[in-house]
Amino acid sequence: MASDTTSRSETFDIGGDLTVNRLGFGAMRITGEDIVGRPDDEDDAKAVLKRAVDLGVDFVDTADSYGPGVSERLIGEALGDPDAVVVASKAGLLRNREGEWLHHGDPDFLRNQVLCSLDRLDTDRIDLYQYHRPDPDTDFEEAVHAFAEMKDAGQIAHVGLSNVSVEQLETAMEIVDVATVQNQYNVGHRDDEDVLRACEETDVGFIPWGPMYAVDEEESAAALDEVAVRHDATTRQVALAWLLGHSDVTLPIPGTSSVDHLESNLAAAELSLTADDMAALNDIDPQ
Repeated sequence: MASDTTSRSETFDIGGDLTVNRLGFGAMRITGEDIVGRPDDEDDAKAVLKRAVDLGVDFVDTADSYGPGVSERLIGEALGDPDAVVVASKAGLLRNREGEWLHHGDPDFLRNQVLCSLDRLDTDRIDLYQYHRPDPDTDFEEAVHAFAEMKDAGQIAHVGLSNVSVEQLETAMEIVDVATVQNQYNVGHRDDEDVLRACEETDVGFIPWGPMYAVDEEESAAALDEVAVRHDATTRQVALAWLLGHSDVTLPIPGTSSVDHLESNLAAAELSLTADDMAALNDIDPQ
């Protein structure tokens, strides 16, 4: 795989004190089909988690709704409560058996869910707990206050947000220290560029979910493929490398249920794009 001299930070300090390698692992896909139920082979799912850590991943992201509960439980069983791995989870979004995502930001529900997450992850304190998605039927500030209470109680070390606007981020920061924001973002989908820039200004980690969603889209595929050919890489590796080079606060968390795909994704950390590569990818018309 070709490399060049493009400079970027290799690590990020979540909340100022949890230093992680910037390319992490998203554990949504280790559940059953459509993110519902158990995987076909739980031993295989645990093997993916263990292999990720073996390869240097020290930031693993999950949610109580993945399964639901399945992803958290598998992480707890496979990894336990390792000092060397930062585990992040989320609450505030439900996944039903029909595969629908349902808002649920009621503070009492959130307080109950952190207890469930603590139990499934087999830990006394969750490193990073994120409000999964603002609930239009729940006052945003009340929901954030529930996370602040969890932090004060020692149940979680840091608070994160997901799927929020700049205004919501600013509102939350008046209530509690916000360590990360997790919004959809990739080379072909940059609607939340303003949120990313707000995170840069405040040293908040930005976790782009769906980091490789754009690789098969017509607007992105050609440019990604050209760069991939130049570096003897895959388009997915290029998409991840672009995120790492685009901003030093990004923490991509590509997910997979395959060890082979995991190893390929993580190789993106060794791919340095040139200024010309970055310019070509920056010129993609985001959708």
